[in-house]
Amino acid sequence: MDHYYFDSSALIKRYVFEKGTTWINALCSTNAGHTLYVLRISGAELIAALFRRVRMGDINLADAQNAANQFKADFRNHYQVIEVTELLIDSAMILAEKHGLRGYDSVQLAGVLALQSVRTTLSLSAVSFVCADEQLNTAASAEGLVVENPNSY
Repeated sequence: MDHYYFDSSALIKRYVFEKGTTWINALCSTNAGHTLYVLRISGAELIAALFRRVRMGDINLADAQNAANQFKADFRNHYQVIEVTELLIDSAMILAEKHGLRGYDSVQLAGVLALQSVRTTLSLSAVSFVCADEQLNTAASAEGLVVENPNSY
């Protein structure tokens, strides 16, 4: 069983068809047996992204509502949700300064690094960071993470 941490830029591909969706769906299939991690703020990020697409005319309201309902069910039942803590925000501020990241991107990077640190301390396998944002992927690679970009599949 492999372990994957999803940034919202990759996670949305599970709920809106775009480049990388087929690969994401295979990765997230319960038959695949992987452990899937998301940060608590991914809930707000993903819902915002869905309804921004409605506003932009990319998807219709009914499709966005269906996708949001599916995501909310998955968020409760399918993903391992990592909480945002004061320490995580402190780390995110350092990462934002170091890599020139946007606010939520730095929090996402801090989240996966915290998870990786715990897994390393416990002598567990590495977690893969799944993200479709090139700048964030560059920062994650610089921090020593294994990065998977769904746009490559």
